[in-house]
Amino acid sequence: MLLAERARAERLEQIIKAMQRHRFGRRAESLPEDQLLLGLEEAEQNEAAEDAHHEQADPAERKSRAARRRRNRGALPAHLPRIETIIDVENSTCPCCRNLLHRIGEDISERLDIVPAQLRV
Repeated sequence: MLLAERARAERLEQIIKAMQRHRFGRRAESLPEDQLLLGLEEAEQNEAAEDAHHEQADPAERKSRAARRRRNRGALPAHLPRIETIIDVENSTCPCCRNLLHRIGEDISERLDIVPAQLRV
């Protein structure tokens, strides 16, 4: 594993050097952008393959990662002012039978919004 990580680190360092040469080097030394993207794509594919291999080898780790992604990060503080926005259909009658539409379900979510400072005279 250590040798594989060292090889991966060396490959990423080569890609970084190539990008720096492309950006800061002379025009004759620069690489086309397509070539740089191919190098990054190869590194991303290798990393994804390694992650998939580790997940197959240890199913408990896969479950713990999934649990970390799904966990609740906590509710927003209650002292923050809330603005309620209800998004609903304009006409609640069925276009076919002219009866009232039934509520199938609803989603409620909170989103933190930052209002920039206001200057007034």
